Amino acid sequence: MLGSLTVNFNGYSVKINLAIYNIVVVIKTFILKSYKKTNTYYLGMLFLQHINLIFFSMLNTFRIIAFLEGVSYILLLFVAVPVKYLMDDPQYVKMLGMPHGLLFISYITLAILLRSEFKWNTKNFGFILLASIIPFGTFYIDRKYLKHS
Repeated sequence: MLGSLTVNFNGYSVKINLAIYNIVVVIKTFILKSYKKTNTYYLGMLFLQHINLIFFSMLNTFRIIAFLEGVSYILLLFVAVPVKYLMDDPQYVKMLGMPHGLLFISYITLAILLRSEFKWNTKNFGFILLASIIPFGTFYIDRKYLKHS
């Protein structure tokens, strides 16, 4: 298990895993560099202000990342790509591509970190990894493997 870090947030002392902290730092850096003073910037910062209170365990982190990865993949496949090819406007693919990539990498990384903790056999672990490239797959994984853990 990786180390932990104690973070003070509005008078609350929260212990978070270092892997979670590193993911949050990467997302925060991306938001700061990419969306300066836009609505996405303010929404992202609002999300990150409350992130320490949400992430109490690796399982909750994985469930949130799985949900966000699934939503970003669906938006990319069923909204951004059709707009790109039917309306010749690649703006949405560019806007959704990088966040989806970060969420995809986070999903895979957290799945690898959680494999030993939840004792997933090779078959189940393969399904969990495969779900990240199948539309709606991460929602199925959340319901079948993560919700009852």
